[in-house]
Amino acid sequence: MSDTIGVFGDSIMKGVVYDSGKSKYTYLENSFVNDFIKKTGIAVDNFAKFGCTLTKGEKIIEKCSEKLSQYKYIALEFGGNDCDFFWPAVSDNPHEKHMPNTPIESFEIVYSRILDSMVAKQYRPVLFSLPPLDPQRYFAWISKGLDSKNILRWLGDVEFIYHWQEKYSLAVVKLAATKNIPLIDIRKAFLKCGNYKDLLCEDGIHPNKAGHSLIFKTITEYI
Repeated sequence: MSDTIGVFGDSIMKGVVYDSGKSKYTYLENSFVNDFIKKTGIAVDNFAKFGCTLTKGEKIIEKCSEKLSQYKYIALEFGGNDCDFFWPAVSDNPHEKHMPNTPIESFEIVYSRILDSMVAKQYRPVLFSLPPLDPQRYFAWISKGLDSKNILRWLGDVEFIYHWQEKYSLAVVKLAATKNIPLIDIRKAFLKCGNYKDLLCEDGIHPNKAGHSLIFKTITEYI
């Protein structure tokens, strides 16, 4: 076993931020993963992907199965895309029932299956909770070019977005506790700040440069 760490997750693990000046998503040079590599000298194989859900992540993990035994730790961060909805459909049909990308029950089952498989093979997974989102900014973001009134009618309240995403983060925390798996609780670190919204990009969901600095600090304090 080497000292290399395997990383699986979504755009947060990949270091994606929204650059308001360029009006596009870019990769942050000083992401928390890159800072971890630079400041510790520990190698990281980063398999995280923008827009990745847990079910897609499971397939990526399976493709990398021959490499997993080489990693000292396997870091996992999922949920942000799983809890999301297909907002154009919500906008067009606010009176219908809409399902998230991964229903919470399926999310817990799939994550549990991944973790049980890793532990059975004596791998060492480490879970990450989700950073909190800014419901106002995120609502404005997902409503661009759509009928915001219809989306709000379906949501009932903008704060619903925050609490819905929180369910997925709490599910991760619960899995870590019940399976005795290490958890790096970045959500708790964000919420302890005076105004966590200052640590998020314009889209209200991706951590910005300051947010990534906090995640790196949280990791080093945990270690």
